[in-house]
Amino acid sequence: MADNSFTWPVRVYYEDTDAGGIVYYANYLKFFERARTEWLRALGIEQDILLSNNIGFVVTQVLMNNKKSAGFNELLTVSSQISTLKSASIIFSQQIYNASAQLVCQAEIKVACIDQQAMKARPMPAEIAEVLTRVR
Repeated sequence: MADNSFTWPVRVYYEDTDAGGIVYYANYLKFFERARTEWLRALGIEQDILLSNNIGFVVTQVLMNNKKSAGFNELLTVSSQISTLKSASIIFSQQIYNASAQLVCQAEIKVACIDQQAMKARPMPAEIAEVLTRVR
């Protein structure tokens, strides 16, 4: 894991699995989302405050590669890094590892900053861009 990465633990619940007890692929996206949200929170960026100011972040692109299955009750670690930071978008590089440090899933997720009312891209507020630049 990179020095500039943020990690977040995720327990696999029964609701995250398919009939065979394996994590349903779409739920890895939820794990990635939770890790990004918790990273922003740890940096002092609260998305509910942004939303109240008409600013939102939306996922615009996902490239995901499942490497290994994870199952019910496993403890996973989600690692997140910023690979690209632009004025109105961020590309996160994220990985999920199992307890044996084996790569389970990886993704490149592009997130755009938008004006919630107009539903159009807008530059990130300067204070957010500054914080994200520091952790990149």
